[in-house]
Amino acid sequence: MGQHPFRNAARNADCNADPGGAHDDAMKTLTERAWTRGIAMLLLGAALLGCSHAPSTVPQLGVNTRFIDETVRLAMAATGARGLAVSVVDNGQVVFTQAYGVRNASGEPLLKDTVMYGASLTKAAFGYLVMQLVEEGKLGLDVPIASYLPQPLPSYTSPDIVRRYSAFAGLASDERWRRLTARILLTHSGGFANFYFLEPDRQLRIHFEPGSRYSYSGDGLILLQFVLEQGLGLDVGAEMNRRLFAPNGMVRTSLIWRPDFRPNLADGFTRDGQLEPHDERSRVRASGSMDTTIADMGRLAASYVRGDGLSAAGRAELIRPQFMIATRSQFPTFQPSLASPPFPALGAALGVIAFQGPQGVGFFKGGHNDSTANMWVCLETTQRCVVILSNDVRAEPAFPALVRSILGETGLPWAWEYGAMKFWSAPPDFTGSKPN
Repeated sequence: MGQHPFRNAARNADCNADPGGAHDDAMKTLTERAWTRGIAMLLLGAALLGCSHAPSTVPQLGVNTRFIDETVRLAMAATGARGLAVSVVDNGQVVFTQAYGVRNASGEPLLKDTVMYGASLTKAAFGYLVMQLVEEGKLGLDVPIASYLPQPLPSYTSPDIVRRYSAFAGLASDERWRRLTARILLTHSGGFANFYFLEPDRQLRIHFEPGSRYSYSGDGLILLQFVLEQGLGLDVGAEMNRRLFAPNGMVRTSLIWRPDFRPNLADGFTRDGQLEPHDERSRVRASGSMDTTIADMGRLAASYVRGDGLSAAGRAELIRPQFMIATRSQFPTFQPSLASPPFPALGAALGVIAFQGPQGVGFFKGGHNDSTANMWVCLETTQRCVVILSNDVRAEPAFPALVRSILGETGLPWAWEYGAMKFWSAPPDFTGSKPN
C-alpha cells in the first residue's frame, strides 16, 4: 500500500512559508479561466438540485445486504483491517447499518452500538451546528469574529486558553486576524497550519490572505469554537448534544469522554497492526473530539442530508462550494494553487468538501488518525449517503471501492483526499450476490 499522506502530514507542511508571499504566488498561478470554469461547474450542479428529475446515471440503490457483507469482508481480508462499520442512507432515511470484525485485541466483536472515534467527522457536525446558529441570528457567516469577542483575540494568552484552544498570542503583530469570519474558518481558508504546535515557535500564525485559498486547519475550527464559547457564551459540546445528537437519538455520541462508553468501546489498530487504546478525550474540540457509533452516525448523516433544523436556503448554503480548491491533494498543507486545477469540480463548503460528479452534486468528509479511518459521502439529488467508520487505519485503501459498490460512481476525487495511496479493488471476477 502507498504511504498515507495524512500521517505526519501537518509536520511536513511548509510552516515556514512567507505569510505575504504565499497569497501572491497562489493568485499568480491560479488563472482566472480555470477558477471561473471550476466554480461554474460547481454552481451549476448546485442549482440543478432544484430540478424534479434525477440524473439518468443514478443507479437504483436496492440495498443488497448480502452483497455489502461480502464486499466488506473481502475488503477487510485484503487490507488486513480488523474492524469496520457501514451505514447507508437512501432518500434521507437510514436503510442499512452493520459492523464487522473486532473492537479490541481480545477479539470482542465490533457492534453497531460500539463507541468509535469520529475524528474529523466532528468538523462536518460542527458546521451543521454553526449553520443553525446563523439562521437563528446568533452568528453571521461574514461578520468578523473580532466583533463577537470582548477583547482582541491575541490578548487571550492564559495557559488554560492555550490548553483548551490555541496559542492566539502569535497573532499580536498580524492584524489580518480581524478579517477572519465563520465562513473563512469553516472553509479552511484562514491561513493557519493544521495546529499551532506545529509552528516553530508553537504560536498560531497566518500564512496567507484569509479567505483566498484552501489549506486544512483544525485550529481554524477550534478558533470558531472559541468565538462561540468565549464570545457568545455557548457550550459547544452541550449545544451539539441539544441540537444534533439528542433529537436524532444519538445516545452514544459526545464531544467529550463519557464513562458509560467504556463497556462497549473500540480500540484502534495502526498501519503496522499495533493496538492503540481508545483516547478518553477530556476536552471538547470542534476539530475532532467526537466519539460516536455507526448507528448514531447513520442517523446524523440522514438528518444532515434532509436538512433537519434548517431552512431550504440554509441547508443549501451548508454544502454550497464557497470557492474552488486548486491543490493536487489535501495534504501536506500550504500546497500551491495550480494554474490548471487537477479537480476543477472540487470546492470548499462549510465543514465539508463539495464535488460534482456523474450523479450530480455531492459532498464528503474524511476522518483519520494513526489508528482511525472514517469517510462520509452523500449525493444531494437522491439524498443517498454512505458512512464508514473503521478502528483500523489499514481500511482506508478500500474506501473508494466500498463507496462505489453501494452508491455507484460518484465522481469523488479520492486522489485529492488520499494522495498517492494505492487503492484496493475487488477482483474482476467478484460479483458476490450483487443484483443484476
